[in-house]
Amino acid sequence: MNFFKKLKARFSKKDTPSYRKIPDDIRMSIIERACKQVSRGVFFSTIIIIASFLPVFLLTGQEGKLFHPLAYTKTFILAVDALLVLTLAPVLISFFMKGKFLPDNANPVNRMLERIYEPVIRACIKRRWVTIGVNVIALAISIPLVMGLGREFMPPLDEGSLLFMPVMMPDVSNSEAKRILQVQDKIIKSVPEVTHVLGKAGRASSATDNSPISMVETIIMLKPRSEWRKGFTKDSIINELNAKLQIPGVTNGWTQPIINRINMLSTGIRTDVGVKVFGQNLDTIYAFAQQIKKALEGTPGVKDLYVEPITGGKYIDIVVKRDEIGRYGLSTDDVNTVVEAALGGMRLTTTIEDRRRFSVNARFAQDFRNNIESLKRLQVQTMSFGPIPLEAVADIQIHEGPPMINSENAMLRGTVLFNVRERDLASTVTEAQKKLDKMINKMPKGYFLDWSGQYENLIRGERTLKMILPIVLLIIFMCMYFAFNSAREAFFSLISIPFALIGGAYFVYFWGVNLSVAVSVGFIALFGLAVETGIVMVIYLNDAMEQLVAKKGNSRETITKEDLREYVIHGAAKRLRPKLMTVSVSLFGLVPILWSTGVGSDVMIPIVLPMIGGVLTSSTHILLVTPLIFLMQKEYELRKHGKIDVLETKH
Repeated sequence: MNFFKKLKARFSKKDTPSYRKIPDDIRMSIIERACKQVSRGVFFSTIIIIASFLPVFLLTGQEGKLFHPLAYTKTFILAVDALLVLTLAPVLISFFMKGKFLPDNANPVNRMLERIYEPVIRACIKRRWVTIGVNVIALAISIPLVMGLGREFMPPLDEGSLLFMPVMMPDVSNSEAKRILQVQDKIIKSVPEVTHVLGKAGRASSATDNSPISMVETIIMLKPRSEWRKGFTKDSIINELNAKLQIPGVTNGWTQPIINRINMLSTGIRTDVGVKVFGQNLDTIYAFAQQIKKALEGTPGVKDLYVEPITGGKYIDIVVKRDEIGRYGLSTDDVNTVVEAALGGMRLTTTIEDRRRFSVNARFAQDFRNNIESLKRLQVQTMSFGPIPLEAVADIQIHEGPPMINSENAMLRGTVLFNVRERDLASTVTEAQKKLDKMINKMPKGYFLDWSGQYENLIRGERTLKMILPIVLLIIFMCMYFAFNSAREAFFSLISIPFALIGGAYFVYFWGVNLSVAVSVGFIALFGLAVETGIVMVIYLNDAMEQLVAKKGNSRETITKEDLREYVIHGAAKRLRPKLMTVSVSLFGLVPILWSTGVGSDVMIPIVLPMIGGVLTSSTHILLVTPLIFLMQKEYELRKHGKIDVLETKH
């Protein structure tokens, strides 16, 4: 009973804040003034967020296809939001904000926030140079952190499976390739984390797959991570498999099925990086490729190093002896017909099954054509001398030649392929380029190198972002100028962007993420969020200045430094709740992504890391440093001009 009495006393009428009944005409007038006060700032904040996504629209290739849907979705939503802020929002407020109202200090959350914030902002203003110095030092520390981060094109997406792509010698036989494929599949299946294995040697029945019989593609399906051995990662599984699959004459390569197809379609390279060697002679190209491979061996991060073979293929040359065929009464066509029927197969007829047509071919059995001696003993029928061996009318020899001739831009091409693991892409390629520069001072005329693969995409994406970023900052500055009608206010609000990067840089660094297009998109989205919160703060600070001028006039004789300080604190503290709500909505929507797992989380986490860290430091800067800079600016105006510039906050 005592508990209920205390509870009743706490919520008695005497202690309950008094409600204020506002007449409808005054209520509508307040709503109109409030909407006018924030409408321009909110509208231009939305436009700035849309403008900040302009670099994403200009991305091309793989990165463009990945991030264009995100940019279009957010842009359309924000464009509609900008219109609703000006049209629908005031109407809905007039409908739902009725009845009795409480003052701001009646809200316990608001009182608690102000009780915490006001002493902090006063201490920052009192020790203004310490506050500014701490921010500048934090910004200065973040610069080497960002510069020291690795760079890659896109975060490696865990597809949940592996693609094993070993390459055998170009002259491997079909039976040997089949045997090696079966051995590899058995070894792979012996690893506990592997659930299914499917290997393929040679090319599929597709005109776009020109793989020779020496190239193997094995798809490895893995068990869920919960069933892996303790402490094992995907790299651990790859390292264990690679150690077990060391077969003489076979060069191993590891990737994933989807990214492998994307690489092959977009760059023509089936690994992360490829060094293309262009020239006029295949033997010279292959010699340069071998030198490059030797120079790159031992480079940290370079894995699965391999030279694409352009020599070493075996060809059977059957040259007709024209002097001999005349002696036996044969023609060249007679000899070629025997060779065609024996080796290639002769088309006999066509069979029809339903709507499908199949050709029926006939050729000699394997025992009659599986070695060079058997080919020499093939029988050629003559009119006068009966059957004679093929070697009597033809020279049969095995010669070496290119197993496959690759060309690009009408030039012969050889390629040195390698993957990058346990290191970022950019630093690995940079070190490799330095080694090649020392090795190859000057190449012969008509020969040159070109870097391709994911590194090619990285350079293209970085070039696009560097080109468009200054234009985006100019657009943001112009939007803020139109929002405040003041270049000085726009400039000081733009200062919040570098400080927003502080938290983003720290989060990315300590999370161990490399810089990539995904991280860049996260920083781009952060620009708009930082500027939006800064605009809201400046609007309320200027509103406080209007109240000060309305009460004391705009003159050095009537306004003191103490007045400026108190009204700045009032403008910053009394509107603390909407500013924190803006930050909280962003954080509550983004933080759960950090704990996401599964396919896609590898790309999403690098996007939200700079946004989460940046929102935290940006909000701290805007709540503590922006009022301080605003106060110093007004003190300077009062000291130099004898009055302060008051921007119109009601439009």
